[in-house]
Amino acid sequence: MSIKGKRNEPGALAGEAREGGYPPHLRRLAAYAVDPALSRGRLYPEPVDPTRSLYQRDRDRILHSAAFRRLNYKTQVFIYHEGDHYRSRLTHSLEVAQIARSIARTLRVDEDLAEALALAHDLGHPPFGHAGERALDAAMQVAGNFDHNAQSLRVVTALERRYANFDGLNLTWETLEGLVKHNGPLLGPVATAPVPDQILAYCARHDLELATYASLEAQAAALADDIAYNNHDIDDGYRAGLVGLDELAEVPIVRAMLETVRAAYPGISGGRLLNEMNRRLISAMIEDVIAETSRQLETLAPRSADDVRHAGRAMVAFSETMRAGVDELRAFLHTRVYRHARIERIMREAGSVVRDLFVRYSADPFSLPAEWREQAPEPGTQGYARHVADFIAGQTDRFALEEHRRLFDATPDLR
Repeated sequence: MSIKGKRNEPGALAGEAREGGYPPHLRRLAAYAVDPALSRGRLYPEPVDPTRSLYQRDRDRILHSAAFRRLNYKTQVFIYHEGDHYRSRLTHSLEVAQIARSIARTLRVDEDLAEALALAHDLGHPPFGHAGERALDAAMQVAGNFDHNAQSLRVVTALERRYANFDGLNLTWETLEGLVKHNGPLLGPVATAPVPDQILAYCARHDLELATYASLEAQAAALADDIAYNNHDIDDGYRAGLVGLDELAEVPIVRAMLETVRAAYPGISGGRLLNEMNRRLISAMIEDVIAETSRQLETLAPRSADDVRHAGRAMVAFSETMRAGVDELRAFLHTRVYRHARIERIMREAGSVVRDLFVRYSADPFSLPAEWREQAPEPGTQGYARHVADFIAGQTDRFALEEHRRLFDATPDLR
């Protein structure tokens, strides 16, 4: 089912706006922004909300979802019990949302849509970060693979069950489109991988137009993700003792910022120096994205959100100079933090927890909790394997370890 072109009925704000629209005196959106008054709506029509736009409602539904709360105990880089100051998936998502709103506000696009996408972008991540995803994907090779982006779509369209009239959160077309395509088109010449079956299945009933780019709001959320994780992984890596300031200074954009801070504050050192450098680097990246995107917009001169979708390239981007610097930083973090011997050992053990759980749940349906057992398809089918993957993907690090202790004699300590 496609609802492309469907318009909402006039709203309750003195006839000034359709559902999700803003009264004229509050409108500040650019022509190329996603206009909530022109939304393609929701898969299941709902009454107008008199106080919130469509994308404010989407944001609020994401914030109140169980999947969002569980992000608090899901790994970003460091397992939850390693310390209270390391980022979790939840705190990472909040930092992404703050940066996305800053970019969206300056570009005069819809802040609420950008924020909703930033908050939702990691909902499909399984426990233990990318190690958990790799283990779950390997286990699912015979049943359609596992992809965290596709899983995010499953969470918001099927697995959250809070409403009487539908499964999922019944988010708008624009939010679902941005969630699926924030990193670029999934079909066509620039696509880099096969489209996950779960996304294709959903698009068969609600076409998200996989061959086009997403909105500027979605692109802003995607770049905000890059800015957030590159910078907070510097901070977390330093706090964990994996990298020192001298090692960080090997990265040109970090070294330049450290020198600037030291020149401004002679004698500054340690964590205060790192924090001052970090906040300035975040600001520099945001300012670079805004400047480069403004140049792209001036060249293309889009008059609508659809012009952005059909531009043939991403409009929200780093300049070539900043992109090169970010690539150097990302390579450094991969070598010195993500592939640090301590992190790799913990993540190998974490992957074994996920593999063990998948094998056990698959072989023994009675090892599943009663609610999940009662809802399960026939054991041994691809549908049952997907059901097991859904259960594991929704687990926090803490719950996965508790389940492993319940089902097995020995569980890794992950420290």
